[in-house]
Amino acid sequence: MRKQGSPRCARPISQITNSFFRTKDYHIRSSTSDSLGDTTDPSIGRRILGADNYGNSKVVLLHDLKDDSGKLNPCKGIYVRKKNTWFRRNVKSIAFMLLLMAFMLLLMVFLFLLDSLMVSLFASVSLQGSSTSRYSNGSEEDRAVYTHEERPSIHMYSRLLNLATGALAEEFKQDGQNFWEEPYHQASKWKPCADKKYPTNPGKPAKSNGYIMVSANGGLNQQRVAICNAVAVASLLNATLVIPKFLHSNVWKDPSQFGDIYQEYYFMRILKDDIDIVKELPPHLKSLDIEAIGSIITDSDIVKEAKPDDYLSSVLPLLLEKRVVNFLGFGNRLGFDPLPPHLQRLRCKCNFHSLKFVPKIQEVGSLLVKRIKKSYAAPHRLDKQLLGDFTPRISSKQHNVARGTSRYLALHLRFEEDMVAYSLCDFGGGEDEKKELQAYREIHFPRLIERLRNTKPVSPVELRKLGRCPLTSEEAALVLAALGFKPETYIYLAGSHIYGGNSRMHPFTSLYPNLVAKETLLTPSELSPFRNFSSQLAALDFIACATSDVFAMTDSGSQLSSLVSGFRTYYGDGHAPTLRPNKKRLAAILAENRTIGWNTFEDRIRKMIEEGQRVRVRGSGRSIYRQPRCSECMCRSQ
Repeated sequence: MRKQGSPRCARPISQITNSFFRTKDYHIRSSTSDSLGDTTDPSIGRRILGADNYGNSKVVLLHDLKDDSGKLNPCKGIYVRKKNTWFRRNVKSIAFMLLLMAFMLLLMVFLFLLDSLMVSLFASVSLQGSSTSRYSNGSEEDRAVYTHEERPSIHMYSRLLNLATGALAEEFKQDGQNFWEEPYHQASKWKPCADKKYPTNPGKPAKSNGYIMVSANGGLNQQRVAICNAVAVASLLNATLVIPKFLHSNVWKDPSQFGDIYQEYYFMRILKDDIDIVKELPPHLKSLDIEAIGSIITDSDIVKEAKPDDYLSSVLPLLLEKRVVNFLGFGNRLGFDPLPPHLQRLRCKCNFHSLKFVPKIQEVGSLLVKRIKKSYAAPHRLDKQLLGDFTPRISSKQHNVARGTSRYLALHLRFEEDMVAYSLCDFGGGEDEKKELQAYREIHFPRLIERLRNTKPVSPVELRKLGRCPLTSEEAALVLAALGFKPETYIYLAGSHIYGGNSRMHPFTSLYPNLVAKETLLTPSELSPFRNFSSQLAALDFIACATSDVFAMTDSGSQLSSLVSGFRTYYGDGHAPTLRPNKKRLAAILAENRTIGWNTFEDRIRKMIEEGQRVRVRGSGRSIYRQPRCSECMCRSQ
């Protein structure tokens, strides 16, 4: 026991700091230990602040510690003379200030670590993509990733982002209004019927005029269009179609062939009443040098959007003479109008009925969707068409039990480096970004550079006004916020590496943190069979987008967006909404970002999206793959 009135030694700073960490740790543990009894010691917090001690707390005392020489002896603390009354009176305040400083330092470290963790999490979504979309001469598909050093976050519309943050925080607002559903009842009146047999269909001829080979370039979606066009051309020329081949180039570095992506025998069986399809040429033609006999037809030999007469006049004579022709790089070489109804119907039948993904893709695609949705409603026709035998099976009891998030929005954000560079637009990244994109253009787009030297380029400001600039993730987030989608919305990001990485994605993830991609939903072992096969990875994105509750695109000219939206129209039964912004109208709205009020912004964005959702019959010359509402593809009930 100490003598009454003896001064106490103050604790060292290190001792106070250690006490703080121990106390913090103690309180965390005690919050979960109710079942083990109350172990709280009320004296702990008081001891830290230098207040009176309780229980068996030990105190180091100082008194009469002079040696023979008159010097102070060392002790665990600071020797306090009686004359240092000021220090004794303020020891509590000093201890409190030291504790506060330690706490603030710890808080700063914690916030720094938290910020680093969040940055790495968001970067994993935008930077993990194993492939990127290709944009050159109208083509688009997945290919190699371009990496960049991390940059500061880029904001072009900071004021609108702040308004969006405040608006989304208002709890009384409905989630997405009615944008989780298609707004027009008449959409459900259109039903798939391209596989229906019509008495007017000519069917396949009794005798074939020869064999058509197709070597399709591009990625998954361009190849799909080429396949459907080849089926129509084979029927037009009364020819036998050889299962198409896919070109493996230094641009699309994917060796996948038809059988690696689609079920070959299913394809042949569905179309057997329309054309003959074989896996390879017969032996007597297989040994021919196709190039030597002059039977190769390139894109330069067939005009873009060619009419049936172009094939009848230039290709049919060659086919009859050589018995085989090979369309090399065959793509968008058959127009949509004018075309006989039976050929138009055959294209639809090929696209929507005959091309089923192989079981390997269906299985992982099903797993991907399961992990986004977490629970399931009864499967739709769209799910069955894309997932086949891997469509989730649920009982009626399970159908009535909510087990978690049941809906999600899929977003195809086309903002890859080649797309950005080719556009010639300005995206607010400063001089460094401009120089980087110019360097990329000089390497990858020499024809564009040559054209720019000979013509006066359109200014970036004018390009944006004309709606020719790819939408940034920030612009996409503002559109979703204006439509009322809540921050909790689960969003699947389709496609590939976003140019600028986290510096571009941060404005989006600040509003919508529940952003996922195939790389974050699937384990490395689950993804490994698809590595280095960009078209197969694109097939997984196709499934996730087509089966989503809402599909949002940023570029209606994209092949993926076009084909996915067409699939949702064909099989969606009026319950598969697609959000399609008009980039020109959106640019005009965003041009007022410094003055426009949030309510006005919301109204104008919603009107723009609603206009794009109107139920329209396919117009003349429009893609039948994207807009299948026509008599050749779908049937309309009264």
